[in-house]
Amino acid sequence: MTEQENSTRKIDGQVKWFDPVKGFGFVIADEGGPDILLHANVLRNFGQSSVADDARIAILAQDTERGVQAVEVLRIDPPEGIEGGSLADFDDIDPEVIRNAPLEPARVKWFGKAKGFGFANVFGRDEDVFVHIEVLRRSGLADLQPGEALAIRVIDGKRGRMAAEVCAWEAALKKAEA
Repeated sequence: MTEQENSTRKIDGQVKWFDPVKGFGFVIADEGGPDILLHANVLRNFGQSSVADDARIAILAQDTERGVQAVEVLRIDPPEGIEGGSLADFDDIDPEVIRNAPLEPARVKWFGKAKGFGFANVFGRDEDVFVHIEVLRRSGLADLQPGEALAIRVIDGKRGRMAAEVCAWEAALKKAEA
């Protein structure tokens, strides 16, 4: 391994696209330059199986014989303009209620990206929690896998128990430590 391959640098950028089925995607660096490969294993080490297109991302990257590759994800922020967007399901709910809902540990029961929704179960409870794809996107995620560990803010909404925010379990732990 060359000295160049050993050195990593922090890069801020934006997710160009990520395909969990293919197992990779690309990041565009704010500083310009070639697209940066983001492999699914690097994303999984951060605790996520997907990331939304256009999400802001901070990574450690290194030059390799095959080009620039992400070696660690440091931070993911939802795509700009999505966070404050309104979802009709939450129109009649006080935003303060949503912000004050605790993050609860949960597992994905199933999620259908093509259908635009799925369900999760909060640990210790039998009830299903509805997860809408727009909530997922506002949370910086693009897809969920069955059995994936999450932290979710759950509210009583028009469709029953609903996720108002979804975080990868590891990201939620980092939020709690901050």
